[in-house]
Amino acid sequence: MALYLLYETSSGYSLFQAGGLDEIGQNTEAVRNSVSDLNRFGKVVQLTAFLPFESALDALNQINSVSEGIMTDELRNFLELNLPKVKEGKKAKFSLGVAEPKIGSHIFEVTKIPCQSNDFVHEILRGVRLHFERFIKDLKVCIPTNPYFSFFKAFLLSVFVKYAYHNFIPLTSNPLIQPGDLEKAQLGLGHSYSRAKVKFNVNRVDNMVIQAIFLLDTLDKDVNSFAMRVREWYSWHFPELAKIVNDNYLYAKLAKFIDDKSKLSEDKLSELTDLLGDEDKAKEVIEAAKASMGQDLSPIDLINVQQFAQRVMDLSEYRKKLHEYLITKMNDIAPNLASLIGEMVGARLISHAGSLTNLAKCPSSTLQILGAEKALFRALKTRGNTPKYGLIFHSSFIGRASARNKGRMARYLANKCSIASRIDCFSENGTTVFGEKLREQVEERLDFYDKGVAPRKNIDVMKDAIERAENKDTDMETEEAPAVPSAKKSKKKKSKSDAAENGDLMAEDKPAVNGGASEDAKSEKKKKKDKRKLEQEQQADENSNYTNGAHAEEDGLSKKKKKKSKVQDGEVLQDASDMKKKRKKSKGEE
Repeated sequence: MALYLLYETSSGYSLFQAGGLDEIGQNTEAVRNSVSDLNRFGKVVQLTAFLPFESALDALNQINSVSEGIMTDELRNFLELNLPKVKEGKKAKFSLGVAEPKIGSHIFEVTKIPCQSNDFVHEILRGVRLHFERFIKDLKVCIPTNPYFSFFKAFLLSVFVKYAYHNFIPLTSNPLIQPGDLEKAQLGLGHSYSRAKVKFNVNRVDNMVIQAIFLLDTLDKDVNSFAMRVREWYSWHFPELAKIVNDNYLYAKLAKFIDDKSKLSEDKLSELTDLLGDEDKAKEVIEAAKASMGQDLSPIDLINVQQFAQRVMDLSEYRKKLHEYLITKMNDIAPNLASLIGEMVGARLISHAGSLTNLAKCPSSTLQILGAEKALFRALKTRGNTPKYGLIFHSSFIGRASARNKGRMARYLANKCSIASRIDCFSENGTTVFGEKLREQVEERLDFYDKGVAPRKNIDVMKDAIERAENKDTDMETEEAPAVPSAKKSKKKKSKSDAAENGDLMAEDKPAVNGGASEDAKSEKKKKKDKRKLEQEQQADENSNYTNGAHAEEDGLSKKKKKKSKVQDGEVLQDASDMKKKRKKSKGEE
């Protein structure tokens, strides 16, 4: 069976044919030794075809596709043109050796070309990489490293390379091609490939969260161990202080402030109360210093204790600042996940997954046991019970759930965390609306497990969240847009108020004659308007009377009839009441 080799370079795709090889009889060690010798290797491996890249951008796109295991259209056409055709219903009499198994499987799925990737193929490709400059002569033409490389120069080079290739002219005879061009092309493509992989938004760098949470965990361990060392060291001098003060940060502050216990007196009571926040504790510290059983320390030892206590204080303060930085960073990168499960637990999930994108790609079942991999594999080996939760156990929701519902709550919370992480990863606008709604759903599920209250449907909650997010966006746009018109309106109002004030002042300054004339003119205009209104009303009344005259007579008759009926009803009622009274009297006499 013939073996073809696909080799991807910074300048293009190349196809080699390896003849006279027996894969079964060959040993990888023997192949490794024979690869270094060009005379032996050149007889076996020969270049059959070469496809140069059109530009540096094309080279970057092709290599990105190869790294992701995707066959491009150019590569497919190149292989179909240069490889033997396989008839339908028959097996291929050749195989294609590739370096990456992913792209080999994709090539086989699309073109049905059998591919292989093993140690034998890798060793032959290593030899191709070692002697590639000897195999190909048109390297410079394939990908010009200079962006201002002219088309005419490339055309001349291509003509020369074809002539040199067919007439076996050595590469060094070309005056335009210089040694080291292959390395330059590889270096340029490597830089552009790395830049394309590292492209990110500066405000959404999850790597900062990963580093911050790792540093926070190490700081917690270090601060605790250093604080215990301060306690042990200063307890030789003042052992009673460790029982009075339990907080490590406060103990380090007091150790730095007190220094020598023999110098502690009631004059420092106010300063001690400021540090401790309690006057009784301050008095207790002063009394304990007077009757302390500790030994005296030299001034040099006390200076070292003070310096170490100051370092512990600085570390604990830096730990607080780092915690605030992590909270702000999580609100920028994953606001929904932070509002759902908390900043610390969310940051630990991201760091354990490797990135926010990896966490978003994880299914909820994987996210549920993230951090409990050892227990999972131990349970699979021993065929025991698998763990119900991993890092999400530190969430308050699972702690609030009952013992029988902890597994259910962990599964439901993992589902909501996966939704929140996907929204944070793939949404362009950062908002906490979805995280708040998901948190409400988890709270409702807790009430459902404890009290039996039916929760809302997920569709209704998500519709409400989408509406709220859209309203927030529109509110932001409206707040930014009408800033200038509001200023104009305020200016108009100010001008009107100023004009009114000026008008009042002018009216006061004007003589009485002009004021009277103006008032008479206004009164005459008002009288004319009133007359017009009265005339219009009279006309409307006449028309209404003309149209509704007959109806008015009928209404009057109906009213009279109603009054008569009411009077008659009243008389009937009175007669009935009189009859009842007479019956009662007659019964009383009997």
